Amino acid sequence: MIYILQKARHNEESDAMEESKPDDAIYASELLPKESSGPVALSVRRAKQLISLYTMVQNPNMTHLKISDLVVLPPLWIRCDGSDPEHTCWLGAEPLKAGNKITGINFYMITCDGPTADKTYFANLEELKMAHKMKHHSSTVVTKGFAQYELIRAAVIEDTIVESESNIYVDITWNTVDKILETPPLVSAATLNITLESGDPRSPVYQLYRELQFLLALAEGLKTGVTEWPEPLESESAVELVQEFLTDLKKKLDGYCISGSKNEAEKIKCDTAAVDSSIKSIFSERGDLDFAEQLWCKMRSVSSYQELIECFTLIIKSLEHGEIQPWIHQGSSSLLSKLIQQSYHGKIEVISLSGITAIQMLLEIGLDKMKKDYVSFFIGQELATLTYLDYFVSTSVDLQEQVHRVQKLHHMLEIMVSCTVLLQFKHENLFPLTQICMKYYKENPLNEKHVFQLPIRPALVKKFYQNDHPEIWKVDISSGHGQKEVKTTWQVSTNPPVKHMTSNNTGLFSDSTVNGSSEERMYFITMAKCSQVHFT
Repeated sequence: MIYILQKARHNEESDAMEESKPDDAIYASELLPKESSGPVALSVRRAKQLISLYTMVQNPNMTHLKISDLVVLPPLWIRCDGSDPEHTCWLGAEPLKAGNKITGINFYMITCDGPTADKTYFANLEELKMAHKMKHHSSTVVTKGFAQYELIRAAVIEDTIVESESNIYVDITWNTVDKILETPPLVSAATLNITLESGDPRSPVYQLYRELQFLLALAEGLKTGVTEWPEPLESESAVELVQEFLTDLKKKLDGYCISGSKNEAEKIKCDTAAVDSSIKSIFSERGDLDFAEQLWCKMRSVSSYQELIECFTLIIKSLEHGEIQPWIHQGSSSLLSKLIQQSYHGKIEVISLSGITAIQMLLEIGLDKMKKDYVSFFIGQELATLTYLDYFVSTSVDLQEQVHRVQKLHHMLEIMVSCTVLLQFKHENLFPLTQICMKYYKENPLNEKHVFQLPIRPALVKKFYQNDHPEIWKVDISSGHGQKEVKTTWQVSTNPPVKHMTSNNTGLFSDSTVNGSSEERMYFITMAKCSQVHFT
């Protein structure tokens, strides 16, 4: 646990009272921000006063305070407004302990300037190391580097930024830094951070995403009683498509069009399985769609409840009259599959299509079809076994939970396809990533904002960042060991390192550019220093 202190927002009536406060007065309103208020910083002077009080009440040498039982307080961090020459944004204090007794305090000071593209404001590494040695009386120091690169940026489509939460970053750490902003060596440790939002129109599996959206609409309709029907995808109505499909099957059963159409029948394609040629080797349409799955593809163009009823009425009549004898995959538990199996024996039970029955029937065949699509991908690419996928395709849970698990499968598919297309990942990288994703989704609900992390070798993605500017670059300079370790950190970042300074002190150097070039990356410069005070 730590204490974070910030200033509460004041209304206009309290402004006059604020102006009349003595400089050394401390009020609870400064320590307890109002609920739902944004972070507001204290003045650096006031923050230093609070740090002094925090230190004093824990110092066993302050006997005049007559504190009988000293309590070791949690670490204290105070938001600062940067009003001092160093532009301090945080002051911190953390107790040093030996058992249950406090032996001293670690003090931290974090400053922030920028943004600027002028590298003359950047520090010199040797000067940073020398300053650290002099401050802490150290003979030797250790340096450690960190860099974060954005591998996938928000793309521009027709001059507009696509609103997306998708990001793929790589975090790289290494020992022994030679210069500021150096490119990480290939012997570094790297972690890929993947946050991917489904539904990008540029994705090779976008059509499958649209298919999933229709499935979700049916599931919502089943739950609420109100179904939002999509706009028709075909020029022909769903009823016409189903009628043509049934007519073709009837002709085949009657012995017509056998030659020349067999291969065509085997290649009946679902429009939702259409994929970009660049990904066909990874995710391709299945060639084994059974009768129910082909119906799902036809009926995705259903645009009303009445049209849905008409489609299933045609299907059930064809089954009742023995006009078709369709084949279906084994293991399906959908109502339509049961009716088809009954039709093999010449009699099917009478069902009413009123209410939600027809919606549930369509949802069931859609679920069956999409589950097989995802299973085909993960097994076909040797990324998972059927046993490992059992959780995601299980029919032992209700329909709503089955739909939720199919959403998880789709999110994982999008991640694998994106890493394959954008980062050229091979099986050796996709396999561990799949295991990480599946482990997470077996234990957690769908969360497209979750950051999936994969340890990798920097060489795997070097070509994506070697000529690029980092989003974050920092160096840690440290000396000492254990509780006596002290650290100096210098960092540049493209985003403000603290929220409470975005409206106060950003832009201090914003007029500075290098030769007026707009291509130079604008950076915030952050410095973190620490010092120690020992009580004994």
